[in-house]
Amino acid sequence: MSTKLVVMYPKPKDPAAFDSYFRGTHMPLVRKMPGLGAHSFGPSTGPDGGEGAYFWIFVGTFESPDALGAALSSPEGQTAVADIPNYSTGGDPTIAVIDATEG
Repeated sequence: MSTKLVVMYPKPKDPAAFDSYFRGTHMPLVRKMPGLGAHSFGPSTGPDGGEGAYFWIFVGTFESPDALGAALSSPEGQTAVADIPNYSTGGDPTIAVIDATEG
């Protein structure tokens, strides 16, 4: 069992700048969050390969809801969250938490 943090971003004003900033500046901050396990991110498309409902999606795995809460409330988590407006120029992302049973 694990808890997933899913962050879904709307299309930004400058997609290339978003990509560059996310990979080069934001992800190094996110990777410092305590308890972050497997994670993935990238551009999102619809099932047909066309434009999707979201421009970009991040998925991070934590051991439990408590571990996710601790990560977000840590200084590293607060820094990562505070960085979002620096690149998410298309509006606020949609954030979901999945308490998942895998297998």
